[in-house]
Amino acid sequence: MTQLTAPPPLSLYVHLPWCVRKCPYCDFNSHSLRDDIPETEYIDALLRDLEQDLPSVWGRHVENVYIGGGTPSLFSADAIARLLSELRARIPFNPSAEITLEANPGTVDAGRFTGFREAGVNRLSIGVQSFNDDSLKQLGRIHDGKQAAEAIKAAKCAGFEKINLDLMFGLPGQTLDKAIHDIETALSLETDHISLYQLTIEPNTAFSASPPTLPAEDAIWDMQQALQSELAQADFARYEISAYATKGNRSSHNLNYWTFGDYLGIGAGAHGKLSKHGGIFRLWKVKHPKDFLQNAGTEKGIGGITQVADKDLPLEFMMNTMRLCEGVPLASYQERTGLTVNSMLPQLASAEEKGFIDRDAITLRPTEHGQRFLNDMLTLFVSD
Repeated sequence: MTQLTAPPPLSLYVHLPWCVRKCPYCDFNSHSLRDDIPETEYIDALLRDLEQDLPSVWGRHVENVYIGGGTPSLFSADAIARLLSELRARIPFNPSAEITLEANPGTVDAGRFTGFREAGVNRLSIGVQSFNDDSLKQLGRIHDGKQAAEAIKAAKCAGFEKINLDLMFGLPGQTLDKAIHDIETALSLETDHISLYQLTIEPNTAFSASPPTLPAEDAIWDMQQALQSELAQADFARYEISAYATKGNRSSHNLNYWTFGDYLGIGAGAHGKLSKHGGIFRLWKVKHPKDFLQNAGTEKGIGGITQVADKDLPLEFMMNTMRLCEGVPLASYQERTGLTVNSMLPQLASAEEKGFIDRDAITLRPTEHGQRFLNDMLTLFVSD
């Protein structure tokens, strides 16, 4: 049975599930908006949800908050202000907590950005995906390239110093030149963090039902190499498989996930991971907003809860930590799982032999080969 000497850092994830329109590549729990958002009722439900989880985290404080979706920027600034105020009243935040809100161009104006800043949000994650109008149409986005650039400028004018841009590559009809133009445009807007993702076709999406024609694998690899080179020349360090930041601007919320920290998840379909006496548990909430609104704070609001078996902890730990380019202290395995490193020494030896990892007495880190073929590496840690 897992026994931790101390709980890991704690994050809070808040899920706001509505979008103007669901994108064809999206497999997140998001729902197209048909009527006005029930802001008051949904925040009431979020608070009931949190209160139900609080006994599991008594005495702990929140290191960072991430408000994701869906499109959280569809909510009014007043609603976000009320949400953050009510959350702080129920669980203590670290005084320097990073509080991120996801926003999409086309769903905000300059005044709303100012309102979010005044509400206590201190970091934005803006879903640009591309600055190319044809690519944006292919992706089903509701904004164009000009609106994307204007949204970033408006956010900076509103006082946001920490801004992440989401970009994608390997898009339908995308060439190497178009991909480089996207990254050059992003860099010209002088934000401090860029999340760069290859478009993948996920099950149960519109793209899965009717797949677009994507560039060839070799062309996509050339794009990735070129984009990484552009980012490195602009002093963006790659610290996680898909995350790049200038010095001092890594996302603490991202890092808590990838170092196998704990997180509360509140909202429709939100997932959480909590370390308690006797084990590590994963729990999730009911997915549909209507069900969540009706049942939040009750047993019916819980979609499920499961304890992570000790035999599965090596895989869980490696699945998260080996996304980090610098790796993690080897001692963190015991700190975060309660198990000694001896419990996965054979798997580590095999991963090292195959060139997936490097390790010494202090640090465990993935090689470039290991990150490129992470799924192949992880098969070594699957329990029989």
